[in-house]
Amino acid sequence: MVSLIVAFNFVFLNRFLACWIAFFFVAFIPAHAQSKVSIVKNGDQFQLMVNGKPFFINGAGGTQHLAELRDLGGNSIRTWGIESLSEIVNGKPLIDRAQELGLMVTAGIWIQQQRHGFDYDDPKAVESQRDLVRKAVQTYKSHPALLIWGLGNEMEGQTTDGSDVRVWKELNVLAGIIKEEDPNHPVMTVIAGTGGVRIKNVSTYCPNIDILGVNSYASAARAGTTVTQQGWTKPFILTEFGPNGPWEVPKTTWGAPIEANANEKAASYYATQKLVTEDSKNICLGTYAFLWGNKQEATSTWFGMFLKSGERLPQADAMTYAWTGNWPTHRCPKLKSLTTSLTEKQVAPGTAASAAAEVVDPGGAPLQYEWSVVDEARAPGMGGDAEAIPDSHPECITGVHEQTLSFTTPTTTGAYRLFLTIRDGKGGATTANVPFYVQ
Repeated sequence: MVSLIVAFNFVFLNRFLACWIAFFFVAFIPAHAQSKVSIVKNGDQFQLMVNGKPFFINGAGGTQHLAELRDLGGNSIRTWGIESLSEIVNGKPLIDRAQELGLMVTAGIWIQQQRHGFDYDDPKAVESQRDLVRKAVQTYKSHPALLIWGLGNEMEGQTTDGSDVRVWKELNVLAGIIKEEDPNHPVMTVIAGTGGVRIKNVSTYCPNIDILGVNSYASAARAGTTVTQQGWTKPFILTEFGPNGPWEVPKTTWGAPIEANANEKAASYYATQKLVTEDSKNICLGTYAFLWGNKQEATSTWFGMFLKSGERLPQADAMTYAWTGNWPTHRCPKLKSLTTSLTEKQVAPGTAASAAAEVVDPGGAPLQYEWSVVDEARAPGMGGDAEAIPDSHPECITGVHEQTLSFTTPTTTGAYRLFLTIRDGKGGATTANVPFYVQ
């Protein structure tokens, strides 16, 4: 219990300091012309308006590759914590860099979660959080790149049904603080999927919330219809979507989630974008694809739309086509197949094995192949929490000839993955992996 309290206080203190640092940083930069964002309703159709003009969100979650987002047809980013807005990107605070590129920002304000130790019955903690929210709004409410306030992200908890009324009542208080400080930008809260009584409780206890954001993956295409069926009568944004999550896919006999390859994921992104915007067009104000960047979550490639080394993946190409109706000038390589005798199998230590890939590049560019054997993630996080980077085993690679590989399995018992990364030398790439187990 002591360690939990210490960890919570550390996280809370970091966010408190970040908010004050952001305040003083922004206080001494030149003032900007404030954006004015509203929601209008014509008949049964909701429309987001920015400075009097219609604005449909073609967005992505993340703080990286902002110029690429603009060039590929995106117009907005979503962040999760207010400290992100002051991060330096290309020599400027993120929110200023977004403005420079013509990108609008849904500014996330992180709301503490009970699974991290926050106690909604602690008046001091509750009041401190209210102060942080107020200060965040005062700091950024006049910035021209501000689009929407994103109040909280899955703060009801991914493993609950959203039935804790205390969370929703306090969320409404926080939304009221935002409206008091800034009447010129809508307030959105973001929930984890559409299950349980989340939507019912937001509707009942949060009249100050203007927009419902939903993070959804396997069922993302129907999210807008589902929120309406459950009684939501205001606008909706699909705030995270992408491939089926590790919790939604088939698993090996030892429990490893089976990851789709990058080209399969691209098809999922495109289909979701088209279906959700058509299926719920009357209430949908737009979407944010996840993740415009790279992170370790289950694997190093599960949700990222870019490699850590910066190359764009087919998922980004698919969103470009969905947003603009045109493919990028240089499309990413297309992986047709990855085969190995070890796919989803249990084998002995030091087993000799081989693998082969069939890949084509739409532009005919020569391709580079990177093969690696990597540990399975030992302690997967929850709700996007940080994860340790699994170790790799270069000693296992014995022979590489572009599309074919000879390798041996590790000598230590455990779960592993064989990864293949293919680059075209023009900023594009594709990836795939297969799990196996050594015993």
